[in-house]
Amino acid sequence: MAGWLHTIIGRAQNLKRVKQREHNILQARKHYGRFSRFIRILGPGVVTGAADDDPSGIATYSQAGAVYGYGMLWLFPIMFPLLLAVQESCARIGAVSGDGLAAILKKHYSKKLLLAAVLLVVVANTVNIGSDLAAMAATIQLFAPAAPFVGLTVFFAVITVTLQIFVPYRQYAKVLKWLAIALFAYPVTAFIVGQPWGEVFKTTFVPSIQFNKDTIYIMVGILGTTISPYLFFWNTSEVVEDEIEQHRIKSSSGLGIPRISKNFIRKIRLDNVAGMSLASVSAWFIVIACASTLHIHGITQIQNANDAAAALEPLVHGFPDAGLIAKILFSVGIIGIGLLAVPVLAGSSSYAVSEAFGFKEGLYRKFKKAQAFYLIIALATVAGLAINFLNINPIQALIFTAVFNAIASVPLLWMIFRVGNNTVIMGKFKNGILSNTGVLAAFALMAVATIVLFYSLIPQ
Repeated sequence: MAGWLHTIIGRAQNLKRVKQREHNILQARKHYGRFSRFIRILGPGVVTGAADDDPSGIATYSQAGAVYGYGMLWLFPIMFPLLLAVQESCARIGAVSGDGLAAILKKHYSKKLLLAAVLLVVVANTVNIGSDLAAMAATIQLFAPAAPFVGLTVFFAVITVTLQIFVPYRQYAKVLKWLAIALFAYPVTAFIVGQPWGEVFKTTFVPSIQFNKDTIYIMVGILGTTISPYLFFWNTSEVVEDEIEQHRIKSSSGLGIPRISKNFIRKIRLDNVAGMSLASVSAWFIVIACASTLHIHGITQIQNANDAAAALEPLVHGFPDAGLIAKILFSVGIIGIGLLAVPVLAGSSSYAVSEAFGFKEGLYRKFKKAQAFYLIIALATVAGLAINFLNINPIQALIFTAVFNAIASVPLLWMIFRVGNNTVIMGKFKNGILSNTGVLAAFALMAVATIVLFYSLIPQ
């Protein structure tokens, strides 16, 4: 009797363990399914956010940390909601209209406004492409000083153009998402070094403003490299490409009205929150890492790539050849994000020009179906490449690029505000109070910053 009872109890316990195992498997599948769906949602917003911290951004944030320590951190909680509002508005404009920004301006606004917007974004992008190519070349010279600078910039220009022409967009987008991982070296460094977190958070939320020509210049640079013109055009057009891939619209260039829903708009917002959070938090940590590794040790000016790479040395402290490993990490980050950003910049210019002149556009199209679009990408990259023949210091060029972006963004932000509130274009999905407040605040901030910058440059 006791043996029979023992057998029954054993079988019951085995059955309980089997059910528990099945429950655990179902829960794991459920969680994986949620994570998988979340990853699938992430698209243009994440790529745009990662591209926001391009070499120009990394150089500007690094210089801010080296020169002013934690003193510029207060800008980030101000910029983040504005960046989020602007990019969410751009993404929604693309989703609802099925057109990029230039195509919308062509259909609904004057030719002068269209040409002015296209000219602004193309010039800003060209300068940015040139400085980003220079930054990638400079990182290679950390290991091969004798390597020709111009030759290296040509090499990276060829790589980026080749990828965009010959690699299908769906594959390319998957790669672009993961290149952003290179930015994680900075937060890890910040935690390894150790921070006076009380001071860090105080300076983040309590402004400490010193107005002189140099501080104004770097502040405008931070604003410009965060809220950048190329992001407006790229994000809008890439949302349209996603709609085409999901069969919500037949093709771009206004052929059909996209099938959208509140759930789809919600996904776009989630994508943008993830992307802009990645950009802002990474930038915040770049400043912190450089403040606690460079500024604190008296390195208050970043003159070259070698100085910038030194910020990552604490990450590999104790390893043999720590300096060399830090340079490798820095180079991987600059080159990885550069390969992400240059195609975004060139693609942004090409979308704008192609839409303005009625060329077939889109990375979803093969080269034979959109030759003008891809040729403009190549020309934009070559134009940026040409800047490197002017023998400009790469680090200073990167920061100048950020400042130029701030200036160019002012009229473009006003344009985005007008489009986002146009009922003919947006219907029931036009900007709400929060979106309007964010976009207008971004416009006002960039306009005031630009005016103050110009005033500071006038000889007193």
